[in-house]
Amino acid sequence: MTPLPLPPVPAPYQLPFHYGALHQIGVDYLVEPEPVRDLLAKHHPALSAAEFDGRAVVSLNYQLYFAQYAFGGGMTQEIEFNVIAHPTSEAHRLPRLSYEEYAHGFDQTRLLGIARIHVLCDNPLAIDAGRRLFAEPKHPGWFETTMPSPNGPPGDCWSVRCRRATAGPEGSDAVVRHDADVFTLTADLTGLPSAPANNAPVTGYGTDAEGRALAGPMNLYQPYRHHTIDTADAGRIRLTVHDDTTDLGQDLTALVGTRPAAGAWTFQSPPVAAHNRPYYLPGPR
Repeated sequence: MTPLPLPPVPAPYQLPFHYGALHQIGVDYLVEPEPVRDLLAKHHPALSAAEFDGRAVVSLNYQLYFAQYAFGGGMTQEIEFNVIAHPTSEAHRLPRLSYEEYAHGFDQTRLLGIARIHVLCDNPLAIDAGRRLFAEPKHPGWFETTMPSPNGPPGDCWSVRCRRATAGPEGSDAVVRHDADVFTLTADLTGLPSAPANNAPVTGYGTDAEGRALAGPMNLYQPYRHHTIDTADAGRIRLTVHDDTTDLGQDLTALVGTRPAAGAWTFQSPPVAAHNRPYYLPGPR
């Protein structure tokens, strides 16, 4: 078989893209496989949905990240609606896994990856880069969020309110925000046991405008924390679809609906410095 060329890296981008900090929560749902197969065939015909004991997995993956450039720094928020999938032609290489085994990184082939179906993002540069570099179906959105922080109250609570946006004028460095909600995801993981999950590099799948499938790995330099969500903890995670007229809202309603989450996974970059409390020097007041 003739080796394939690498996908192009169009200017002004360069790879790899380095994250200065990353804060992330993902929520997995075990769902009926047939609708997932139909959705995947529509968006990524070269891929097949993974199955774990007869169930497919769809996930919501929120990211807040910082990147430093030669000209300064930038913050980006985005959320992906993904199907866990693999190249159909490589199915014979995959081990048979349960969902828990997959979630804890037992697939050392890294063929089980995230097939992106919808991606909403608040940074026009990241939208363009995602489309051109990784064939991501990336569109404008904006977010109101709360998350665990060493600069915030104790606890492990996350809330991601995804809101509608449109593209700004050409060359704009911001999307146009609209006062309309798409969906809200909340997760209270406080006190819930977790285990380190070494499932990087995470393989992200895309399909470009010419129908070519491509895979892009993302390395993380520390493990995820994975939380198993059992029946008793099902109320800790809530998904509310506010607008079921959008493609994303329709797919969330059809595939997830009121189903309980099977697991949640988080990643937060550790602090690199701390500015401490001052103290008084003796002398005149």
